Amino acid sequence: MSGFVEKPEPQQVPGLVHLHTGKVRDLYRNEAGDLVMVASDRMSAYDWVLPTPIPDKGRVLTQLSLWWFDQLADLVPNHVLSTELPPGAPADWQGRTLICKSLRMVPVECVARGYLTGSGLVEYNASRTVCGLALPEGLTDGSELPAPIFTPATKAEVGEHDENVSYEEVARQVGAETAAELRQMTLAVYGRARDIARERGVILADTKFEFGFDGEALILGDEVLTPDSSRFWPAAEWEPGHAQPSFDKQYVRNWLTGPESGWDRGSEQPPPALPQQVVDATRAKYIEAYERLTGVSW
Repeated sequence: MSGFVEKPEPQQVPGLVHLHTGKVRDLYRNEAGDLVMVASDRMSAYDWVLPTPIPDKGRVLTQLSLWWFDQLADLVPNHVLSTELPPGAPADWQGRTLICKSLRMVPVECVARGYLTGSGLVEYNASRTVCGLALPEGLTDGSELPAPIFTPATKAEVGEHDENVSYEEVARQVGAETAAELRQMTLAVYGRARDIARERGVILADTKFEFGFDGEALILGDEVLTPDSSRFWPAAEWEPGHAQPSFDKQYVRNWLTGPESGWDRGSEQPPPALPQQVVDATRAKYIEAYERLTGVSW
């Protein structure tokens, strides 16, 4: 069992129809038929949406996504139409709301990996492959891969786990032409973002994108290159052979699976509330990622 520890009630806004409450975002449709995407301060880990929010997280995700969309605009279009607050929307939606094109989303998490860690490391240790792609001997936790790889996953519902799948399975699901375009675009965007991050002293270890069709064109949707969807490591501290320090939710994961939380990940019990020091430290990591990448003070 997993999902929301405490599922929030959607806010009702005149002129907006609530469509979905996700792990982090609430989706609405406005009277023009556009998607209204509101990033919350909710934190998810291990397929649970935790009961403790991280202040400013929704604004960090939204503002960092907008910054990245600008950096990538010549490479791939995106779904953003406006950042204006819908009429009648709560004032606290400011800075964390996007008006977006309504896309036909591709049901695939498009993951690019340039370094070995996470679920990729687990598979590599078992079979010297990641998503069925053969990798050389001698890699360890944090190793840079010979070249970035496309390792897609199924897109899970809230409370379910994304599952890595082969490229061949993606081609079977969405067609060979779309699969090839997804792989090409994913690796192109990752390569651009990796180079930008590296110039700012940050390693982009891996990241996931979501694409959707705007008419016949594939474009970027959802969020992009945030600490929720990416692993960012400080380049000056990179040292393969062990887990790397990071600017993402790893701090929360470590606390949940450590002795202080008292939580058994293998049980069906929901995770506990986060203590204030974990909330503060996680907020600081998200803000540091934003400031390092954009060069703008939060």
